[in-house]
Amino acid sequence: MMPSEQGKARGRSGGMEPDSTRPSARKPQRRRPTAGPALTSDHPHARSLAALEEEASGCERCDLYRNANRLVFGEGPKDARVVLVGEQPGDREDLAGRPFVGPAGRVLDECLTEAGIDRNICYVTNAVKHFKFTERGKRRLHSRPNAGEVRACAWWLAAELDVLRPRLVIALGATAVYALLGNRIKVMAARGQVIAPPSGPPVLVTIHPSYLLRARGHADVAAERGAFVEDLRRISALTGNP
Repeated sequence: MMPSEQGKARGRSGGMEPDSTRPSARKPQRRRPTAGPALTSDHPHARSLAALEEEASGCERCDLYRNANRLVFGEGPKDARVVLVGEQPGDREDLAGRPFVGPAGRVLDECLTEAGIDRNICYVTNAVKHFKFTERGKRRLHSRPNAGEVRACAWWLAAELDVLRPRLVIALGATAVYALLGNRIKVMAARGQVIAPPSGPPVLVTIHPSYLLRARGHADVAAERGAFVEDLRRISALTGNP
């Protein structure tokens, strides 16, 4: 669940991206409606999330199943009004079989709490359901899924959204943004904005929590974390305080 790139986060000075990139410091941008593979592709039509998870468990739509321990499906209430979409399971998620239970998941939990949002009433999932990695000794290091893998797995994300019919989807990072909104939308340019695709629920664009892990040690990390919390705080206003 650790995207390798959320847009360029460091300037020539080596610091974090300047405040002018944040929504509060930018003029609103009018964007033409756009949709990614999860909102435009065909998908199975399941009666329930449980039935969909059972169907997905044997997925071989791309080659990632060959090395991962299991498919990691989404998790949350069947009537969730908010869906948070990350990139892919990480090492700990692959072992546990649950999304967002590793270091990035802990950051997400903390920031949701600071924003006044209970994770237990949100549905959390990933754009890609198998862990993609490279081995280095005994370690399995995250490797970013490619566009073909995201398109293949959009089959399942689209089905999850079809069953849930949420009021709002949160795109956490570049891979989730591509899956939901296509390749014209860039995270740092659209961060904090709500984009309404031609079909499907509105999408709030923000960073992946792993971005904050990688930013540790930089002077602006507290400000970046605060901006992420502010993005999450918008969930209440946009969904009627879930």
